[in-house]
Amino acid sequence: MVMVDLWRRGWCLASALLVPLLALASPRLLQLDAIGPAWAVLWLLPWALVDGPISGALVGAGLALLLDGLHPGPVSELPALAGLGWWWGRLGRRSLVLERFLPLALLAVVGSLVLGVSQVLQLQLRGTLPVAALHVLWAQALLTGLLAPLVCSLWLLIWRQQLPGVR
Repeated sequence: MVMVDLWRRGWCLASALLVPLLALASPRLLQLDAIGPAWAVLWLLPWALVDGPISGALVGAGLALLLDGLHPGPVSELPALAGLGWWWGRLGRRSLVLERFLPLALLAVVGSLVLGVSQVLQLQLRGTLPVAALHVLWAQALLTGLLAPLVCSLWLLIWRQQLPGVR
């Protein structure tokens, strides 16, 4: 497997800084009961589909460390985002038709649920599971799935146009 080397283009990698900015800004228009979408999932999904599993896992881990630094605590996004980056990168290498709206939405919903379940399990292991955890999990998955076709399609289009030889 050959990486496309999307990470070598500085502005592409720098676009990951939009994720913590959106997480901090948390636009009220894009919230449901004061819960926003999983911005990391919306950014990582197209990245991994274009750049492959190794880059997806590494960039997912880096993005998770960046986000974990914003809200220090007992819960980390690292295992979920690194695993999702690897999995989505493998799906992208299999040349499946993933540019369509429904597959992107479903992958984003699954990614958001994986991220949320990972966090819930980490809290459960510490014995500090909040009552509203499932509400947050489902609201975030719904919002992420609704935004995925628009956001992920846009990133796929931008990143694929920047790389010669990539469909």
